[in-house]
Amino acid sequence: MLHEIIISGFGGQGVMSMGQLMAYAGMTEGRHVSWLPSYGPEQRGGTANVSVVISDQPIGSPVIQNPSVAIVLNNPSFEKFEPIVKKGGVLIVNKSIVDLKSQRNDITVIEVPTAEIASEIGRPRVAGSVILGAFLQYSKAVSRESIIESLKNVLSERKQHLIPANEEALKRGAALVVNGNTKSTA
Repeated sequence: MLHEIIISGFGGQGVMSMGQLMAYAGMTEGRHVSWLPSYGPEQRGGTANVSVVISDQPIGSPVIQNPSVAIVLNNPSFEKFEPIVKKGGVLIVNKSIVDLKSQRNDITVIEVPTAEIASEIGRPRVAGSVILGAFLQYSKAVSRESIIESLKNVLSERKQHLIPANEEALKRGAALVVNGNTKSTA
């Protein structure tokens, strides 16, 4: 199975951390992975995206022209990546910030209210794990258990106490997909 994923948003939204989590989880599962970050000129508030490839076979290139999945966390990311998602692919949208709607009828669109769910959990900074949970439930690219194990590698020592909140956020994001509350075909 091959998953070509682009995650994009503003710096500070956890774009790079989500990519790292997926790469570590893929390695934990013995899969071939690549992780290729791309930053805008500003560190926080500027645009950032990361390309992640997870495969059962060796990866020829970390560069993704047409992702099978795009996770977009803001309007500029939606505008840039929605048009290049592969036919039959999926666009996962941070519904809390993105107010644009896809006009494509050849992809699946999943809208996730990340900020609202993270606020319900009481940890606004776990919004990225909410959308990641929806992605994992939909794609089965890696297991939630591998992501939780990978949190130990990605989160600094002083943020390890956030692992339970991230775990809850992953579950809540997954539940949206299981319950059919987010999926729609454009």
